[in-house]
Amino acid sequence: MRVLQAEDMPGMQACNLQNLPENYTMRYYLFYMLSCPQLSYVAEDEGKVVGYILARMEDDVPEGDEPHGHVISISVLRPYRRLGLARKLMVQSQEAMARVYKAAYVTLHVRKTNRAALALYRDTLSFGVHEIEKAYYADGEDAYVMRRSLKHLVRS
Repeated sequence: MRVLQAEDMPGMQACNLQNLPENYTMRYYLFYMLSCPQLSYVAEDEGKVVGYILARMEDDVPEGDEPHGHVISISVLRPYRRLGLARKLMVQSQEAMARVYKAAYVTLHVRKTNRAALALYRDTLSFGVHEIEKAYYADGEDAYVMRRSLKHLVRS
């Protein structure tokens, strides 16, 4: 596991295209890699990107709300699943959110039908459903907006 670098983006995009219906341009990856460089990571096997997490800090924090991060995308290639890579990527990114940006919590969107992801987020990583966003995805599926406190990680 290591911080995402520019040369990882083709492998990251390949991982995304193989696994997820929501796909992004290289420009999109580059923007977030440059704006919050400490929050995105890759997992490798012999130099090949086999998983990644792309994350950011929320820019427009409403008055009275606390600084918080957001997981934009996470993916692990099928042959590398059930090895704990997604959990490790999530933990690494969340620790950086808390340490570098003093994030109070992290959010993410997940398809209501994605049982494997829901189990990871809810059962393994202690996320809770914060709200439902209707027709969030391009195909019209709803998303759970999930949230996890990071206050236990933030040092004053």
